[in-house]
Amino acid sequence: MSYTLDRLVYTVNQIARNLAREHDPEAAVADHVAKFWDPRMRTLMFDHLAAGGKGLDPLAKAALRRLASARIGGLDAG
Repeated sequence: MSYTLDRLVYTVNQIARNLAREHDPEAAVADHVAKFWDPRMRTLMFDHLAAGGKGLDPLAKAALRRLASARIGGLDAG
């Protein structure tokens, strides 16, 4: 992984840990990434997820899958 990708994986994992106690933590993480991450950052994470998502926390991985499927489904979150 590149330094940038390592930092993004670390960051999304931290977000997942911080939002894990929300009513719907997967939605909370996906919403945070959709609202506050630059489209290039999201695209890098979607590509990493498609390549297996090495290093991603299970909650972060699920949230990114949710966000990616919304993007593919026409909602264009990225």
